[in-house]
Amino acid sequence: MPSIAELNKYEADTRGEFGIGSAAQFGSADLRKAVHVNENFRRANFTSADMRESDFSGCTFNGAYLEKAVAYKTNFSGADLSDTLMDRMVLNEANLTNAVLVRSVLTRSDLGGATIVGADFSDAVIDLPQKQALCKYASGTNPVTGVSTRASLGCGNSRRNAYGTPSSPLLSAPPQQLLNRDGFCDEGTGLCEATK
Repeated sequence: MPSIAELNKYEADTRGEFGIGSAAQFGSADLRKAVHVNENFRRANFTSADMRESDFSGCTFNGAYLEKAVAYKTNFSGADLSDTLMDRMVLNEANLTNAVLVRSVLTRSDLGGATIVGADFSDAVIDLPQKQALCKYASGTNPVTGVSTRASLGCGNSRRNAYGTPSSPLLSAPPQQLLNRDGFCDEGTGLCEATK
């Protein structure tokens, strides 16, 4: 048993498995008004944590789990939230100024009133109504990635918005071929080339 205890102590000292992440556990934790500036929370678990009015500016959250967390008025300015799972998260009036949210999953999350100046949402999965609401006031360019917030959200891109998001792959692109009015064109495939 002593060797197992020593291993656990070693992992805690090196900040996670093989030293590549924090592996810190904050599931259902009360972190209201906490101050954690420029800290490493890579691969940490914040599931259902209460993070209201906290300061996580400049922190690294790569691969962290933040689903169902409540981050009302939380400061994530300059934070790296790329590759995070933020499903069903409350981000009302959160400060996401210059945050990097590349490839993050924000399905069913509420970003009402969030400050997103300079935030990069490239390849993030966001519900279409939420994306459209953010596009109404999206502005700025991310200083780290150099990507415009509006471009990362696909604002003004009617084709992208018309066909949905990566979370609905069947609607993510226009059909390549259509059936004719009788339902058959090519006897082999039953399809015909799409016309105007």
